[in-house]
Amino acid sequence: MSHVNRWISVTLAAVWFAAVAPSAAVAQSVVRGPYLQSGTPTGVVVRWRTDVATNSRVIFGNAPGSLTSAVDAAASTTEHEVTLSGLFPNTVYYYAVGTTTKILAGNDPSSFFLTAPRVGKSKPTRIWVLGDPGTADADAAAVRDAYYAFTGTRHTDLWLMLGDNAYPRGTDSEYQAAVFDMYPTMLRKSVLWPTFGSHEGRSANSVTQTGPYFDIFTLPRNAEAGGIVSGTEAYYSFDYGNIHFIVLDSFGSDRSPRGPMLSWLQADLAMTTQDWIIAYWHHPPYSKGSHDSDTEVPLVEMRQNVVPLLEQAGVDLVLTGHSHSYERSFFLDGHYGTSSTLVPAMILSRADGRPTDNGTYQKPTEGPSPHLGAVYAVLGSSGHTSGGALNHPAMFVSLNVLGSLVLDVTGNRLDATFLDSIGGIRDTFTIFKDPQTEAESTSGAPGVFAAAAGQSVEAKWEPVAGGKCEVKNESTNDKARGTVQVPATSAAPSNHLECKVTSTTPGFMTVAVGDILCVDVNSSANAVTPAATASCATPAAVPANTLRVRDVTGTTGTQDFSLTEVETQDD
Repeated sequence: MSHVNRWISVTLAAVWFAAVAPSAAVAQSVVRGPYLQSGTPTGVVVRWRTDVATNSRVIFGNAPGSLTSAVDAAASTTEHEVTLSGLFPNTVYYYAVGTTTKILAGNDPSSFFLTAPRVGKSKPTRIWVLGDPGTADADAAAVRDAYYAFTGTRHTDLWLMLGDNAYPRGTDSEYQAAVFDMYPTMLRKSVLWPTFGSHEGRSANSVTQTGPYFDIFTLPRNAEAGGIVSGTEAYYSFDYGNIHFIVLDSFGSDRSPRGPMLSWLQADLAMTTQDWIIAYWHHPPYSKGSHDSDTEVPLVEMRQNVVPLLEQAGVDLVLTGHSHSYERSFFLDGHYGTSSTLVPAMILSRADGRPTDNGTYQKPTEGPSPHLGAVYAVLGSSGHTSGGALNHPAMFVSLNVLGSLVLDVTGNRLDATFLDSIGGIRDTFTIFKDPQTEAESTSGAPGVFAAAAGQSVEAKWEPVAGGKCEVKNESTNDKARGTVQVPATSAAPSNHLECKVTSTTPGFMTVAVGDILCVDVNSSANAVTPAATASCATPAAVPANTLRVRDVTGTTGTQDFSLTEVETQDD
């Protein structure tokens, strides 16, 4: 659905305001958007609609009033679609849209986007999830306002819609009321990633990719945002930081094991090495809400044909809508039959998933590994509720409550919060991956570094040889990770531990005078503590980018290691 854009680079925003001959048709106003699509670490698609056809321009820069670059599209249209490329990852850009002679919207503090982090690099990521939100009424507005109050000034990095985004038929005018008029501020600053629902299917066709849904959204059919080429906007995948998202079409596309969608899914899953896999579509594999997953064909086929592929590939979280309720499963694996076939062995943990209660869900590895458990959440209540038995045995909690889901992913931890329409927290759960890497030093230990004056770095240690260690810049949020080793060099005692990291960016971190420059290690007690200043070398004697480790088990000597890798995870 993307248009071919003509790229023009300019150096001064003033070009926009230069005196030029007026165009034949001058847009009076923006009547839809602007809204953001297909965000990547280096680009984003900006779309908007005008009341009359004009050419297109997006200007952007690092502050409102200082928008110094531009991209133009010469064709005259009311449906404007401009792709920005060559951007920096994890960077805020302010922007405005309009014609080559006039700004129509933006160039203000609320018109900005934050590019995605580099693929594979984690950062604290907030994701807002809405299921069946398309009622365009007070209930949908209440769910929206509750989330806005909850997140406050915390930026929403991306948001997901799980289908039935506009009732009753997903027409263009219904999308205007249910999406563009309902969420204008979110649309212009956070990329929306939708999926195709049953009500979209009343006005659009997945096979031909025609109709309002496909006209409205620009989605990565050619793997522009990660994953592999699907060749369709009906289903696709994308990467954000260390998360791989898989978006399926459970309504209009072939759900058979050898069909195009599932063949693509297997190939896409085989390619990803991301820490997290989150999949979403419309029809839930498990539900006893307003729809029954034991009897309805799309629900049965998604459970029988799709869930085994995802679990074999190590999926962590599956999100669906369709049933107008909130249902959240235990930590599951291997449940592919009707609700009556669930056996205890398929529930890998009966904990509630909450750190403050009886335990989080945990996986022993960081990347994708098969059959280690997943949570299945149905959240089709972002626009209305419709009840149901709400007694599926795979579900830990089932609620006939309006709300939305908030996901916070930081490194190897995922926290989920079901937020109701009046701002109450009705459910939470946490998944840890490779949780032993969370061992962390106390304040001031064991080594504080700086990239510049006042920028400290915290070292995280697992005091067991072969464990993992980490060094984090608390000011810039950059992080380096390595492996704890027992040195075997003749120049150092053999019974102390080091945090060994390798480097592709030498010299990023330096030691600041006055910071802790070395640590004491008691290997017999598995202890790592800050060294007293008197027992360490003077600051000037410790090289830049170096942590000095001193043995305190009776053998004299020190060993240096270099902090020269920075893995920009913005954790």
